[in-house]
Amino acid sequence: MTTTLGFSRRQFLSLTATAVGASVLPSQAQSTTKIVFGFTAVNDFASVFVAKEEGYFSKRGLDVEPKFIPLNPSIPAAIQSDSLQMGGPTPSVFLQAVDGGLDHVVVGGGGMTSKSVTGVGFVARAGSGIRTAQDCVGKKIGVPGLGAYLHVTFRAWLKLNGVDPTKVNFIEASFPQHSDLLRSGSLDGVVTGDPFMARILASGTGYVASYYTTFQPDGMPSILYTARRDWVAKNASAVKAFQEAIIEGANFIRKPANDGAVRAHIGKYIKLPPEVLASMQLNPPTPVISEKQLNYWVDMMNDQKMLKASPKVTSLIVK
Repeated sequence: MTTTLGFSRRQFLSLTATAVGASVLPSQAQSTTKIVFGFTAVNDFASVFVAKEEGYFSKRGLDVEPKFIPLNPSIPAAIQSDSLQMGGPTPSVFLQAVDGGLDHVVVGGGGMTSKSVTGVGFVARAGSGIRTAQDCVGKKIGVPGLGAYLHVTFRAWLKLNGVDPTKVNFIEASFPQHSDLLRSGSLDGVVTGDPFMARILASGTGYVASYYTTFQPDGMPSILYTARRDWVAKNASAVKAFQEAIIEGANFIRKPANDGAVRAHIGKYIKLPPEVLASMQLNPPTPVISEKQLNYWVDMMNDQKMLKASPKVTSLIVK
């Protein structure tokens, strides 16, 4: 069966922001800019969490409110409606939004790919017998966002292994649903990540069929921090301050002595118990996004025919 891939401009604009609540950008009273920032339940947003908790935003006159968003593909619509002023779509979600007509730009980045990271993988339902890409043909595979990072990279992995991705049935399901959907037999497998993957494995509900993302080169962004172009133009100093703060946050993350604090900050926002936090692999940060990094995603999506036209990458990154 074929699947519904990508989003039209109409679909993006029609996605409601009720999941994130209404918020209005206040005036910059007392030199403080309010930014509601949308994130999903992955540790790729650590630089934002650290910048918030370590005071890197506040010391630069920013009042940043991290707001949890269940499904990554809904972030661009929330940014467009101003329910969010910034958010962290995956590169594929961002590029589809731009391709669909939204005038959004990249102001920074979250986590990045690393061949040493095994906290993401394709988990098959216990008893399913799925072991290879070929075994996925005709199966129902859950992904936490159609057109998002895990979906697009899994499709690329299938193609590398000689499987037509349209012969796999992809079902959109948020991370917290994965274990229950496997247990009930509603899904044959899920493309997921920690801490949810660790919980599935610990419960015996599923097993790792492949740490499939290791086919990617190191250093490619898995999350982009984005905003509307007109909002960026009106808030140039705030954007610059945000960029400086996440760079400071990334530097904090890179220091081994700060590991405990980083995990505590992540746990506050994605609600993880201490034992899960202690063992979770953290994705390395990439706060500054280059044209090369974004072009990597453009090429992958063009290969999957997910874009109508190749964007001018230089115009999409705020330096």
